[in-house]
Parts: sequence; C-alpha cells; structure tokens
Amino acid sequence: MSETWVAAESGVSRNTVREAFRLLEHDGLLVHEPNRGAFVPQVTPLDVRDIYRVRRVLEPAVVRGLTELDVSRMQALTAAVDAARSAAARQDWPHAGSANMRFHRSLVALAGSVRLDATMRRLMAELRLVFAVVEHPAELFGPFVERNARIADLLLSGRFPEAATALETYLADSEDAILTAFSRQELTA
Repeated sequence: MSETWVAAESGVSRNTVREAFRLLEHDGLLVHEPNRGAFVPQVTPLDVRDIYRVRRVLEPAVVRGLTELDVSRMQALTAAVDAARSAAARQDWPHAGSANMRFHRSLVALAGSVRLDATMRRLMAELRLVFAVVEHPAELFGPFVERNARIADLLLSGRFPEAATALETYLADSEDAILTAFSRQELTA
C-alpha cells in the first residue's frame, strides 16, 4: 500500500494516512519498507509462539495477583462470555473470535493497569493477524467458548489460583490449536 493510493482512495490527506500507518506500524500491524510502501506483515509460527509466550506470562499473573474481585469489573468479562456463546450458537465464528478477544482483554483489565491494558491491546491486535490466516475458525474458537465461561465462574467464586491454572492450560491448548492450523495450511499450500 502506498500513502498516495490510500489517501486518494480514502479522500484524506497523505499526512493523515502517514500518521495512521505509523500507528499501525507501532502496533505491529504494518511494516514499512522504504521505496516500496507499507505491507501487512507475514505471520509465522514463531510469531505465534512469541505472542503466546507473552500471554502466558501476563494473563495468569493478573489472575494470580487478584485478592478480591470488584464484581462490577467482571461485567465486561461476563458480557464477552455471553456474546461468544450467542455467536457460537449462530455458528458466527468471526464474532465468537472477537468476543474471545474481548474476554482476554477484560481479564487483563481486572489488574487495573493502564500499561497492562496497552500491552494486551497490542497483543490482541497482532493476534487478529494470526486469526486471519486460520482456515477453519470454528475449530479454533469453538472449544474455548465454554472454557472462558469456566474461568469466569472460577473468578466470580474467588478461586483465583484455580482460575490461573485453568488459564495456563487454556493458553497452551490455544497455542497448539493455532500452530496445528498453521501446519495444515502449510501442507495444503
């Protein structure tokens, strides 16, 4: 993509496009190559492993760090569970995937940290690139809808260590599912 082309197609100035490209590049969603333009980065299994390495450090630590729970802060988490269940019932896997991402962002938001929220926002943006290359989203998101609900139930009942352990297993299984999907695509390509 070139700044000139995007500006012309969007009816905005090149400065606006340049700033948008910078923001996308900062979030790892765009790579700029001098004299060539901007490109959506190619996601690799190494990227998946790295994203999940950070998630395995971050998400369970947030849950383990909870000592009490403000039930009002759980509303976004439970709303994401409800949205994922509804989307799954309709076989609407893109929306189930989006609800899943909201669940995990809401989970990290329980820590009440602006910096952790920003880190998680960026991870979720990168993860969207990963999900975009998965051929069968039902296989990817379906098994995790009820697992999100189970983690939310553990949190609501104050069983934070158990929720963190369930989350660690969940993240390992999620990473394996994505890497398996990547392997299948490489075999068919």
